Amino acid sequence: MNLVFYGIGLGLIAIGSFFEVVGAIGVLKLPSFFLRLHALTVSCIGGSILPLLGVAILAIGLEEMGSQRLFITAICLISVFIILILAPSGSHSLARAAYNSNTAPKQPLEYDALSRGVNKD
Repeated sequence: MNLVFYGIGLGLIAIGSFFEVVGAIGVLKLPSFFLRLHALTVSCIGGSILPLLGVAILAIGLEEMGSQRLFITAICLISVFIILILAPSGSHSLARAAYNSNTAPKQPLEYDALSRGVNKD
């Protein structure tokens, strides 16, 4: 049974590292601020949540740790919950502020749903 936990945990860590690499390439290669912000958000969520879930599963499988494995699992799951709440809302706030202040060019936008509802004071 421990081998199953090890396999799943290491697989999640490997997938999370893939998300980090893809996000880093996206930041370097994508042309606009909003696309780069999207790559960073994907990298933040996929690259941090999946490895944390992998560590939590690995900790559950390590019976040698005793009761400390439950603390590690709980800390990882609480961190996952906090990142799931804060990362998308922070990214949205940053994108909205950049859009409203006109500091980022909006060139590659094909459809701009916010152009009608934005207060241009």
